Amino acid sequence: MARDFRLPDLGEGLTEAEIVKVLVREGEVIAEDAPLLEVETDKATVEIPSPMSGRVEKIHVEPNQTVKVGQVLVTFADAGAQAGTGTPSGKQAADTLDPTRTLAPEPRTTVQDGRARQAAPAAPAPARPGPVPATPATRRLARELGVDLQAVRATGPGGRVTDDDVLAAAGRVVSAPTTAAPRAARAEPAAPATPGKPLATHVTEPPLPNFEQWGTIERQPLSHLRRTIAERMTLSATVIPHVTHFDRADITELDAIIQRNLETAKARGATLTLTAFLLKAAALALGEHPTFNATLDAAAGQLIVKRYVHLGVAVATERGLIVPVLRDVDEKPVLDVARELGALAQRVRDGKATLDDLRGGTFTITNIGALGGTGAVPIINYPEVAILGVARARQEPVVREGRIEPRLLLPLSLTFDHRVADGADGARFASAIVRRLERPERLLADW
Repeated sequence: MARDFRLPDLGEGLTEAEIVKVLVREGEVIAEDAPLLEVETDKATVEIPSPMSGRVEKIHVEPNQTVKVGQVLVTFADAGAQAGTGTPSGKQAADTLDPTRTLAPEPRTTVQDGRARQAAPAAPAPARPGPVPATPATRRLARELGVDLQAVRATGPGGRVTDDDVLAAAGRVVSAPTTAAPRAARAEPAAPATPGKPLATHVTEPPLPNFEQWGTIERQPLSHLRRTIAERMTLSATVIPHVTHFDRADITELDAIIQRNLETAKARGATLTLTAFLLKAAALALGEHPTFNATLDAAAGQLIVKRYVHLGVAVATERGLIVPVLRDVDEKPVLDVARELGALAQRVRDGKATLDDLRGGTFTITNIGALGGTGAVPIINYPEVAILGVARARQEPVVREGRIEPRLLLPLSLTFDHRVADGADGARFASAIVRRLERPERLLADW
């Protein structure tokens, strides 16, 4: 029986994608994980790997076509048409691309000495039929390390194979318990839900005038990504009452540290940049001011405070602005943040970012310093509640201890949701970021 591969649930409210390229031909025999389609979602262009091996019987889509979640993309021939190949169902294929879906009951865990431990036995996992639930990034890691995903014991939600599972199977060092302990310690029980009154957010846009009456015009269709950016920015500006706090940080010492350590960082596989220090400073400041690491649930009248710090970084591409996400920035040394930032930004510019690279952010930083300008008022990346804008640092005369000195000053603009924080809250949070940038030795404590 032929098996259909459908566009799976992409998560975070994404309901459709646009086909950019079809990377296979009908009748072609392909292996599992081989590039199948290139699609543009609401956030970026991503490559979808084949969730199974076998012969492509029919391709149901073409470039520039917009497809909905659940729509058939490719039909694979029956397993008998290709000896030795597995042909999972459409649901299994969707689970492979979107591993957040539940495939099996959650692994039972016990808590001991403040750390969550898996109760599953440590014996090697038996080979399993069908595709293995894993993100594209995890599958790529397995290929690089020569690890067979079929034989890896999965510890992720719903039986998903994680990066740590692959590293463990390859005999590499897995994340140290010291990083897991703080996470377990701060995972506090959720407070009982308290009903709240929904907020009204209805807005109607007036019709446009007939521009042809004044001269010649040209109508240019919006790309899928640009249309999505327009919709999300309109949503944010319409729903969220923005307020912006401006400040400046003296980064003279920080810039000197960066310049002194460029070669050292490069030798360790990282490009040291100001943005890496901004990310680290913001992550630590968010620990002191968790209100800015939250989301407002207007319908429930509740503030959802996240106990993890995943920071988005605005990256300019030829197709538009894309915001990939670095995870657990508060727990990582600056050098690791710099290394991950460089790799992540390159994947985005090359159009190789995965959906996991683009989801789950709690706070965003946009640095336009390389392009110039003295400041900007960025729009909040909904459903977050704050965003930090950074302009170009400039040498300016500053009075220090009665003397005028040239100092390197960095303009900052913190835009936040006035429904969840007041001006004084924003000023204190911005000051916490500035204080860390002006004392860079503290950011390098875990260098």
